Amino acid sequence: MPQTISIDATPDQLDAVRFDHAGLVPAIAQDVHNGDVLMMAWMNAESLQMTLAEGRMVYWSRSRQELWRKGDTSGDLQYVREAYYDCDGDTLLFKVEQVGGGACHTGARTCFYRAFG
Repeated sequence: MPQTISIDATPDQLDAVRFDHAGLVPAIAQDVHNGDVLMMAWMNAESLQMTLAEGRMVYWSRSRQELWRKGDTSGDLQYVREAYYDCDGDTLLFKVEQVGGGACHTGARTCFYRAFG
């Protein structure tokens, strides 16, 4: 298994994150090795802090109203390698090392496997 690393975000950086009216911000997981966009899920302030501290992706489930660590049930883990926030602070990007068959709940490697047209 890959090593976990923590990301030391400053208070100013964390304050720059703009959560929506429900206290959530979209978080994109991108493969650190090849740049594939793996998935998008939601984070609240607690899951963001946990992700940065633990070095594993922790999301907020809107349907279950609970925190979830990616891979705890599927075995398809995501280890954080880099973390970014966009110019408006309203979207997060995590470059991750994906371990296991895929990031998508369908079993696909990425959630973005369907094209228009």
